[in-house]
Amino acid sequence: MMPTGILLVDKSGGMTSHDVVSRARKALGTRKIGHAGTLDPMATGLLVLGVDAATRLLTFIVGLDKTYEATIRLGMSTDTDDAEGEETARAPESAVARITASQTDAGIAMLTGEISQVPSTVSAIKVNGRRAYDLARAGEEVVLKSRNVTVARFEVVREHRVAGFIDLDVIVDCSSGTYIRALARDLGTYLGVGGHLTALRRTRIGPFEVADATGTDNLGDAALVAPAEVAAEVLGRIDVTEDEARDLRHGKKLKGAASRLVRTPTAAVDPAGVLVGVIEKRGDDVKSAMNMPKEMPA
Repeated sequence: MMPTGILLVDKSGGMTSHDVVSRARKALGTRKIGHAGTLDPMATGLLVLGVDAATRLLTFIVGLDKTYEATIRLGMSTDTDDAEGEETARAPESAVARITASQTDAGIAMLTGEISQVPSTVSAIKVNGRRAYDLARAGEEVVLKSRNVTVARFEVVREHRVAGFIDLDVIVDCSSGTYIRALARDLGTYLGVGGHLTALRRTRIGPFEVADATGTDNLGDAALVAPAEVAAEVLGRIDVTEDEARDLRHGKKLKGAASRLVRTPTAAVDPAGVLVGVIEKRGDDVKSAMNMPKEMPA
């Protein structure tokens, strides 16, 4: 039987997320693999893949909050807001030298909490059906709307000054949809010297940590996380009887069962430890929002 579950991958630099998916398809012998949120080629770190029927769980993972480790260079702007782009402006060394830690802290404070952020023009956001980065690379003007995001933590762990620049090593905890490149750009703008990202590593997505991930060269030996374990981690779980599992799989409601759910949606797990699906409240009842194949192993 085709292996089914979630694969945690520590992506190497220089690869696209699609490159990782392609490599996983070859290693596991299936084309039914998707991912829960891309990483830029420059970035490294955690990429969550769904294998076979577990791709149905990705929709519940993609919106989870995330943690990044990054390096921001103050003193230069690029057209992509990161080190892969072309330099567009450079501040005088004297202007960079005058920046104090308190000024940097003030800029970071402004970019912490619930903020309105304009994504980078080379983001994967679609504009009239086309990716923003495709439009930008074609030389077309890209105007993206601001979006509300939450930056729970924006912490400087190290500052070092090199060759007329200030490099800040930072840790960011943020909501899904936050662009760390945009934080670098906006901090540089606030300080009046420009800024861009020189390194980015994603270390966490919701409850999943990069420390538990497999490198891109060893995907064929990776152990998949069982769908029931994943769903329980992300959504919480309730245990159902064999009769209830059968009814849920057949699209029937569990009458009067809403009081058993601490949260909604949540994962329903049968007596064998197999994920039945994701269920939600419907008034006083419970009904499946998404079902998993019955024959899937635990």
